[in-house]
Amino acid sequence: MWRGLPKLKSDTHLNYPQLLGSVFSLFIHDKLLRTRALLGCLTFANFSILWTSMAFLLAAPPFNYSEGMIGLFGLAGAAGALGARPAGGFVDKGKSHLTTTVGLLLLLLSWLAIWLGHTSVLALIIGILVLDLTVQGVHITNQTVIYRLHPDARNRLTAGYMTSYFIGGAAGSLISASAWQHAGWIGVCLAGVTVALFNLLIWWRGFHRQEAVN
Repeated sequence: MWRGLPKLKSDTHLNYPQLLGSVFSLFIHDKLLRTRALLGCLTFANFSILWTSMAFLLAAPPFNYSEGMIGLFGLAGAAGALGARPAGGFVDKGKSHLTTTVGLLLLLLSWLAIWLGHTSVLALIIGILVLDLTVQGVHITNQTVIYRLHPDARNRLTAGYMTSYFIGGAAGSLISASAWQHAGWIGVCLAGVTVALFNLLIWWRGFHRQEAVN
């Protein structure tokens, strides 16, 4: 495969250390990139909060599901990919603010169904579907917006954004495990609601206004 791939010339003359430094430089000088990276960080934290502890819920009473049955719930999560195309379409029409706002609101509301999921499989599946669709939608919106900032630096933008994204995922896993240990499913849901509210508050308190100006 390596021999068969076409040889493409790099569009930059920076060496590797300079490339790494330029990623930090992009973050320092571009507020919109920092905004979208933070939104992605908190959104993926929400995703991890749900999926880290959900197996504990399903393995315990009243469900007592096997590992194989629990694994099938991943199919509901896979539906999140369906949110990518509509989100990208709205952004292309100049509606990134609407897509982000609706996505973050639905992300918050999804936790109601997820909380009801402690006794209802149907409610849990609905919550999973809504959360995964919105996480994917906001993620695609973030990427589409930041790629327009510096079309010649997409790889570096991706590196910076995805670093922030996975930091959020790791933090969400830690939060979820601790919440489950100390307060069970209600603790996990409260953690998810708190992060979702914080994400929405940040967006409404100025980030979306700054993006509208840009």
